[in-house]
Amino acid sequence: MTDRPVSRLSEHPIHLGLGAVSVVQPLFTGEMDWYGGYGERHGADGIEGRLVSMHTFSEDWDVWEMHPSGSEVVLCTHGRVRLHQEDLDGSVTAVELDAGEYAINNPGVWHTMDLLDGPATAVFITSGEGTQHRERTA
Repeated sequence: MTDRPVSRLSEHPIHLGLGAVSVVQPLFTGEMDWYGGYGERHGADGIEGRLVSMHTFSEDWDVWEMHPSGSEVVLCTHGRVRLHQEDLDGSVTAVELDAGEYAINNPGVWHTMDLLDGPATAVFITSGEGTQHRERTA
């Protein structure tokens, strides 16, 4: 049996790139400069590149986020969340996800998340090029 490297997704996200490659990323710091480094490492893949990451949350999000260049899959793996999506026409819908359920944020759709029943974990498959954030009020 050959030893193969094993990584924890919450610590080392994966880049899915052109040519069907999977590239383990450096240790995730949670800082915005980590995302800048990701863009430098894989920007040449353009909108076809995908970042696969997993995060555990103990509080509701305090920002809205939007990915203009592609869709994002949000897969709840633990707990329960409410994903709010603000469509291009300004209407807001909410979908509740239990562990094992997913939703898709379409390109250009602003989204944020609340926790239901305590901490929750989700896997994100994101087309991150051009991602934007705005403050969440109320």
